[in-house]
Amino acid sequence: MLPNTRCRRIEGRLVRCEDSASAAARVSGDTAVRAARRRASRPSGWRATLFVAAAVFATMTGAAASVVAPPLPASVRSVAPELRAQGGGELRFFGLSVYDGWFWNSGAAWSLDQPFALDLHYHRSLEGASIAERSSDEIEKLGRGTAEQRARWGEAMKRIFPNVARGDRITGVHTPPGLVQFFANGKLIGSVVDREFAQAFFGIWLDPKTSRADFRRKLLGEAAR
Repeated sequence: MLPNTRCRRIEGRLVRCEDSASAAARVSGDTAVRAARRRASRPSGWRATLFVAAAVFATMTGAAASVVAPPLPASVRSVAPELRAQGGGELRFFGLSVYDGWFWNSGAAWSLDQPFALDLHYHRSLEGASIAERSSDEIEKLGRGTAEQRARWGEAMKRIFPNVARGDRITGVHTPPGLVQFFANGKLIGSVVDREFAQAFFGIWLDPKTSRADFRRKLLGEAAR
């Protein structure tokens, strides 16, 4: 065997002999191949950075995206042009879809000191009298108003609320100091001037004590938080 020559043996058999320079070159080459394979098995620095940035951007975009809601009728817009959609979603009762609701606000929180609107798009037929009675029951559960006030509010709602069919919408609009106007498919159908009624009626959906806290979170844009 020549000086500075190294031989490789596998299972006791002489396989190949090589001098020191060749051996060094082979080891260096093997190391380079392994390093290349490791780099190929994971994202390169700029690719990894781009991937992370894209993921963060997608998360931020989803969290900050504005609410997409059906436009308010022009008649409603004329009453409160500054409103913007804050949140919305579907309300179901015993598994049945009743309506989609959208809360339009002019501030960051629900307040009787500013204009706001609740826009309901019905998925099924309901009688106006039933809507009024259910509203009265929910107001009573919230503990709003006296018995006399609730009776008066109930009669007013029965006079105002029409029968609805699938595809109809009822929009309630509040403007300070306590005017509540109701629109059916964009047409004004009645109004009540009473700040306490405004708090009681819209509280059915927006009061922290509402019986449907899940739907309230949707309306306020908190459902995904």
